[in-house]
Amino acid sequence: QVQLVESGGGLVQPGGSLRLSCAASGGTFSSYHMGWFRQAPGKEREFVAAISWSGGSTYYAVSVKGRFTISRDDAKKTGYLQMSSLKPDDTAIYYCAAKYYSGTASSPRVNFYDYWGQGTQVTVSS
Repeated sequence: QVQLVESGGGLVQPGGSLRLSCAASGGTFSSYHMGWFRQAPGKEREFVAAISWSGGSTYYAVSVKGRFTISRDDAKKTGYLQMSSLKPDDTAIYYCAAKYYSGTASSPRVNFYDYWGQGTQVTVSS
């Protein structure tokens, strides 16, 4: 079982950048797929990006492709979401999530992931 803690959120101007971190504990991080999701007020939680347990495959929502980069450092048991060219529409609470690898590929589905962090607020505003 793994516990996840996000950090790195904050207030940033449009066009700016932020890097979110997701620190894992209590499990073998390198055996987990990892994903990032976000939820804006009044909206459903939506997929942002995912990375496979091996780091060999990455997936992005159309809305963030080319602006966001997901990565992982298994030695540090930490996942990252580098966000650039931020827009006001990117404002949301960002969550990281994990799913133990058992032979299935990673997924953009919210209900694919078993473990979730508490979220970190990202606000893009001038």
